[in-house]
This record gives sequence, C-alpha cells and structure tokens, in this order.
Amino acid sequence: MSAVLRHVLLLQKDVQKAAKFYQEGLRLPVNVLTERWAELQAGDARIALKAVDGEAFTTCGYSPFLSFEVADLQDSVQRLLQLGATLDGPIKYPARGKVAVLRGPDGHMLSLFEPGDNARS
Repeated sequence: MSAVLRHVLLLQKDVQKAAKFYQEGLRLPVNVLTERWAELQAGDARIALKAVDGEAFTTCGYSPFLSFEVADLQDSVQRLLQLGATLDGPIKYPARGKVAVLRGPDGHMLSLFEPGDNARS
C-alpha cells in the first residue's frame, strides 16, 4: 500500500482564530475544534491546526503554500482580507482563469485560483 496523506499541519499561535479564518474565509467545514487543535475539511484533504507557544515555531517564509480552487475569487479574497489576510502582489488574470496569492494572519501562504470558462470545459 502506498502512503496516504492524513493532513497538512500548520502551527498556529491562536488555533481558534486560525480556524475561524479558514472556516469563514474559505468556507471549509470544521471537523474538530479545541483550544489547541483543529481539523478542517478541504475536499478530500484535511488541514490540521496545532497550537504552539514559541514564536520560532510559527515562522513562515513562502512555504508551505496552500492552493485552493474557488468559485468566486473576488468574494474569497474580500472575506480573507476582512479576516486578516494580506495580498502578496496583484490579482493576476492568466488565460486559464484568475489567481491571487495571500498571506494568512499567521504568515501561511494561500494561493486562490478561479478557473476561467475555457479551463472548465
């Protein structure tokens, strides 16, 4: 049997705030939520959020990169900005759709992609 990915683990200073960010910003259902642990469903995958006390544990660069396909890029970007994200460059409009890159409140990078009409066929 090949390996099966259980979840992507993100270390967070505030699990409750991070869970709200992903739940409200990307409309991901929450499977588990405690003070120090959360799991959200992202299609067939899960995102796990684990509380850590040290700042060094949450230091983020440009990796990992969470990539999501969304139905309405502009709506998703606005929700995430209201929840504390920041845009990392302009929204781009390649031939295949729309792309935005954001940094979440704890520094994790998010890529949002809205397929264009020609990408959906």
